[in-house]
Amino acid sequence: MEEEEGGGKRGGLVKIIMLVVGVVLVVLLTIGLTLYFTGFFDPGAEEVAEEQISALETEAATAAEEVAQQPAKIQLEAPAVEKFETVYYELEREFLANVANSRKVMQIKLAIMTHYDEQVISNIEKHTFAIRSSILDIMRQVTEQDVAQEDFRTNMAEDIRLAMNATLEEFEDFGGVEKVYFSEFIVQ
Repeated sequence: MEEEEGGGKRGGLVKIIMLVVGVVLVVLLTIGLTLYFTGFFDPGAEEVAEEQISALETEAATAAEEVAQQPAKIQLEAPAVEKFETVYYELEREFLANVANSRKVMQIKLAIMTHYDEQVISNIEKHTFAIRSSILDIMRQVTEQDVAQEDFRTNMAEDIRLAMNATLEEFEDFGGVEKVYFSEFIVQ
């Protein structure tokens, strides 16, 4: 009986060994087939990649040669456009006036722009007192509601430009102020 039991132990051990060997073989076979089908064992994969790279380099070289053989671009000269010189002039003193019906004060400093010659600047300097008076008249009419408007500064600059030109036209028969800029603008 002991022999039969000993044989049974050997048979069970052989079955376990065979099972382990079978599982290992299946795993190795699966790994090998996976590598084979993914192209791991193909020696030509690197050669194919190198051939494709060299083909692309050749194609790029021929394209560069074609571009070099195209006719050169013709440069056109820009036409000479007559441009007027822009002259800026800042009035020396600031303007100070009360805001109408308010305790607030408005202080501005102005600069003008013209495309005409220096004669406009000398006319402004010559008639400074009359120009200051017309600008102060405009400033005295400003109310707090006017100051609160979005386009107040733009409108005021245009009003000042018109007043300056009217004053210059009155005394010199020519205005010439094209734009008025605020270099300082304070309302307190």
